[in-house]
Amino acid sequence: MPDIPSLEGLPDYDVTWPWTDGRTLAPGLTCVFRVRNEARNLPWVLPPILGAVQHVLLVDNGSDDDTLEVARRIADECGAADRFTGISYPHAVARAGGEHLATPATSVHSLTHFYNWCFSHVTTTYSMKWDGDMVLTPEGAGILRDLSWQLESTRTIVAMPRHPLTVVDESTGWLDLSLRFLEPWVYPMGPEFTFVKAFDWELREYPPATERLVLQQGLCVEVKWLDADEYAHWRREGVDFTNTRLYRKLREFEVDEAIRSGRPEELGGLVRVDAPPDVHIIDHVTRTWLRQQPRPLVTHSLPASLRERAPRSGAPS
Repeated sequence: MPDIPSLEGLPDYDVTWPWTDGRTLAPGLTCVFRVRNEARNLPWVLPPILGAVQHVLLVDNGSDDDTLEVARRIADECGAADRFTGISYPHAVARAGGEHLATPATSVHSLTHFYNWCFSHVTTTYSMKWDGDMVLTPEGAGILRDLSWQLESTRTIVAMPRHPLTVVDESTGWLDLSLRFLEPWVYPMGPEFTFVKAFDWELREYPPATERLVLQQGLCVEVKWLDADEYAHWRREGVDFTNTRLYRKLREFEVDEAIRSGRPEELGGLVRVDAPPDVHIIDHVTRTWLRQQPRPLVTHSLPASLRERAPRSGAPS
């Protein structure tokens, strides 16, 4: 019997955890991607992750840009085809917010069920949630590589700050250093660390006494492509940002609007970075620029007003 039968009665998408059916979890860390149309980002995202963890599990959710094929090719080019698993999840998944709230938690269309199904395929003692637009720096990859064996004798959650980078073109980007976008990414695998339904999205549970490790800033950027216009539906349909739980999305929307309207300096907290000739802005930021900046990169956590932030000065390009 599955641990979580799908509401729709689809056996292939029931959730059965490895500790229920007798599978032994191997030591190590598995990075779990849940992606849709991330082929553009994967050449930057996958190589450092493949060098940092024992296994990568990529779950493709209806991409039409050959995301899964691109991921397999990159894994092969990195000599890591044997440590990469790519699978498909064909069901439309509710968006965070109202759609998620209205969707039963055990439906194949629920974020909660989707996450539990994805993570039920993990075969190592630790798992890491990772997004298809997040790029590790070399320092970040090294730290994760060390943690993957250091955590083995513990039950620890690991959080890592990420810094949103809006790519204007191949040589120009705006880095948002206004807030600490801090989220737990690494969790032990076990029945106490599964996903439940919260108001706006899924939430991973953990025992109250679980130790928490927060990594330093400057290890990861979250790539936003200006030409992708990922917030077009918000401009078209509108979105209610009065819910304070959505502060991160509000900030992302503000940044996108400010850059598009030619007034990023007015928003505050944004730093323009220009790459040298023949170096892509993502490579420049992750391999050189972040490493050269004084710490801390970010001093704010959640200010009283997202619109009242002083610009960061003195950061070289």
